[in-house]
Amino acid sequence: MARGQMVLMVVLVGLAVAAAAAASGGRGGRGKSARLQLLPAAPGSSLAERARDDRRRHAYISSRLASSRRRRAAETSLSAPGAVAASAFAMPLSSGAYTGTGQYFVRFRVGTPAQPFVLIADTGSDLTWVKCRGPPPRVFRPGDSKTWSPIPCSSEMCKSSVPFSLANCSSTTDACSYDYRYNDNSAARGVVGTDSATVALSGARSDRKAKLKGVVLGCTTAYDGQGFEVSDGVLSLGYSNISFASRAASRFGGRFSYCLVDHLAPRNATSYLTFGPGPDSASSSASQTPLLLDGRVRPFYAVTVDSISVDGEALDIPSEVWNVGSEGGTIIDSGTSLTVLATPAYKAVVAALTKQLAGLPRVTLDPFDYCYNWTARSGDLDVPKLAVHFAGSARLEPPAKSYVIDAAPGVKCIGVQEGAWPGVSVIGNILQQEHLWEFDLTNRWLRFRQTSCTQ
Repeated sequence: MARGQMVLMVVLVGLAVAAAAAASGGRGGRGKSARLQLLPAAPGSSLAERARDDRRRHAYISSRLASSRRRRAAETSLSAPGAVAASAFAMPLSSGAYTGTGQYFVRFRVGTPAQPFVLIADTGSDLTWVKCRGPPPRVFRPGDSKTWSPIPCSSEMCKSSVPFSLANCSSTTDACSYDYRYNDNSAARGVVGTDSATVALSGARSDRKAKLKGVVLGCTTAYDGQGFEVSDGVLSLGYSNISFASRAASRFGGRFSYCLVDHLAPRNATSYLTFGPGPDSASSSASQTPLLLDGRVRPFYAVTVDSISVDGEALDIPSEVWNVGSEGGTIIDSGTSLTVLATPAYKAVVAALTKQLAGLPRVTLDPFDYCYNWTARSGDLDVPKLAVHFAGSARLEPPAKSYVIDAAPGVKCIGVQEGAWPGVSVIGNILQQEHLWEFDLTNRWLRFRQTSCTQ
């Protein structure tokens, strides 16, 4: 994908503990969580480049949602084989890699023996894949893994669950193949199988390891796109039968959470992702709103927005903009940098924000619509307070730096982009920064609260 398109965060967790193993060695594991360290890549690409990538990603999201609406009647409820009790295990944090793309990475070990990789994590992806061709050392070689098992192209999983699967099946023994297309013309092509991911467990003994079996894994033999040049593949955090996030969460408490540090934080700042009930998940200060997980939005995570206010005044935005049934709605996406609002919402928000910024000299900075010479301000300038009001009285009140953002030295821009209407709105990761977000897939709640995210 294009640089910065999946400014995302990325995760690794998982773990399958067989019932017998749980009985003999799982003592004390109840209530613990799987956590991974996430580090933001150094912001080598400009915010202008990210904004252009976000527009392409928004078009990709819209096309995926249109496809989901067409097939939703044929889909069944999500389930994962081998689900175990809701207990979870604490997992050690691993450092990410800085590549200058502004993305988030995690160390992912897959195969037997385990091979290490650095993957981009994407809440909009439903297929985890690694490179199977290219320069060593980080190339997955399925023939060297004792636990690799190709998925037949004639299988129901290939036909109905694998995204962008190809219909060519000359023999029932052929492996399921895919041609995963992204909207910026980047792509990944290969075959799908299952394998085991290896994770290290924390606790009294730091040398404990466990495996998550049956991970659906793409073996990519050809790919296009700058984003893939600096990573080994993609870790799927979307909601689907085959995504890593859904399968791992089904084994550990039915939930996962992540926290993103400031997107301009120094290189040594870290954030984390947790599978299972994390230590902060039960905080009384957390807000919660229903999480929409039906076929109309899959594999994305949608929420219902009631309104947006600026300085306490609710904006005049048609309710249809927030209604999934009216081809609107809102998704939470860790792979989009800037928040994208459908036209009616965008116009209302920027009108309210620019009203109080009108005294500052305007600056032209493509592709932003509203930028200002911040050095020309006299004294302290109060940025209007933006709030997003979700169903259930939950309210997101991001810091001003998350929507009036630093775009160039001495220049700040309104960090919101206009999306098509009818169309979906997207809450990007800059607006999400410095908040803990918990996706409770079992009970269908999204919980969040403000925090620095640093450890």
